[in-house]
Amino acid sequence: MATTQQILGTWILIAFYGSVILYFVIRGALRTKSAEDYALGSVNFNPAFVGLSLATAMTSAATFIINPGLIAQFGVSGVLSFGIFFPIASVASLFVLTKSFRKYGESVKALSLASWLGKRYNSKLYGYFVGILSILLITFIVLILVALTKVFANALNTNEIATLAVIVLFIFGYMMFGGANSMIYTNTIQGFIMIIVAVILIFSGYKFFNDGFSGFFSSLESIDPDLIKSTNPNSPLFRSFFEIAFAQIIVGIAVVCQPHIITKSLLLKSNSDVNKFLTSAILIQMLFFSVIVVGLYARLTFPDLTANGVALKTDSIIPAYVVSAFSGGTLSVVVGLLVIMGLISAGISTLEGLIQSLSTTITQDLVKPLMNKQKAEKTNFMLINKLVIVLLGVVSFFVALDQLINPKLSVAIFAQNGVYAYFSAIFIPILFGIFIKNVPTIIPVAASTTAIFTHFAVYYLFPFLVNNQIMSFASFDLFLQGEVRNPAIASALAIVFSTIVALMFLFFVKKRKKE
Repeated sequence: MATTQQILGTWILIAFYGSVILYFVIRGALRTKSAEDYALGSVNFNPAFVGLSLATAMTSAATFIINPGLIAQFGVSGVLSFGIFFPIASVASLFVLTKSFRKYGESVKALSLASWLGKRYNSKLYGYFVGILSILLITFIVLILVALTKVFANALNTNEIATLAVIVLFIFGYMMFGGANSMIYTNTIQGFIMIIVAVILIFSGYKFFNDGFSGFFSSLESIDPDLIKSTNPNSPLFRSFFEIAFAQIIVGIAVVCQPHIITKSLLLKSNSDVNKFLTSAILIQMLFFSVIVVGLYARLTFPDLTANGVALKTDSIIPAYVVSAFSGGTLSVVVGLLVIMGLISAGISTLEGLIQSLSTTITQDLVKPLMNKQKAEKTNFMLINKLVIVLLGVVSFFVALDQLINPKLSVAIFAQNGVYAYFSAIFIPILFGIFIKNVPTIIPVAASTTAIFTHFAVYYLFPFLVNNQIMSFASFDLFLQGEVRNPAIASALAIVFSTIVALMFLFFVKKRKKE
């Protein structure tokens, strides 16, 4: 439970933070005159700040709050998965894909990832299909809303449902206006706060190293020997290196293919800005990924995963750790408030990017194509975009409410299942669109449909067959059992089979041309 001093300080923090955000939203809104301005901005931003904005968008509440909670439960195996294999793969992929994606995206004036793909393959129908798939990103919005609710409710001792409602009203409310122009400003502020807080959190467990690293790991081992193993057989996520390394590397490579991440490069005004953009993004991103170790500190703080005699849910562990670790004197409380601000920033920065990109996709790629050219010219798409954001807010609220009341291990599982399915379906189309010329539309269509079918078959159909003893997949049955399953496995297999299908189609197309 938060102390009276912490609660008062948090309210002051909220008032200050909200005022700063609104200032930049108003400033950005004054420069936003069209749907294009909302999507890409009309201001010439420093590339290093755009890189910082990308780092904050990639990090999100998952890195600072949700994933460390899973680490607290399952230990070092989770650190290897989320803190080493996944980050290395995602950073390498970001470096390789960004330059080429931006080059083509700028030439066709793409406002969203769906429009980029539609124009790249000269298929409005395929672009529309990708726009529909983008709705799966609501699951990521839900993850962030749940994480923010946990942070605020722990810091203020408030009801989670009421807290969720206020968060949705405030954030979705101001995102109806400024768009990209205000988002770079707010992301920059949030990014600097997150840098400071990342350092504080990483060093917050210094007391656990009084006897060195051996003492640190011995303390974890005394709680549960599986916590220090490279694989954790009792975890639904980190049981083998197939899950920890192979699946996470595949997912890490593909994860950058999300609209709020890869389209950030379109905010740059010159190709010469790309290197500065990538350098700042990658360096800051690696710092943020290091925050994952806080999960181990949390487990040492709550050995039996209870606080004040109450069992901690996975998504509540890190908010509870922050309240506990920074509840001493005045200085400690002030530092704790700064950490809370950092956790809030981690969530809001990504949430802003998701709302901006998803609302743009729905408006530009789903609604606008339904109109003829004459009607489209008379339509106020800024108004439609605002109405879309309202709808997104309502849907997200009710889904997040269900995740607060009926979680399955963690909201991370729910979010990963949706988000991983999305970027699994578009990874190969983006890859082929960047590096291969004259690709027939049938190839990205086949790749996307294969990925979607494989992902949901592995996650839902195959477990049903195994658990009802209708079919067996030999040693692979291990990953199909239990109520909680690993979405990374479904995604990795979806991407592998999608790649195979795409290459087969490409081979036969080239063979036919030669004949």
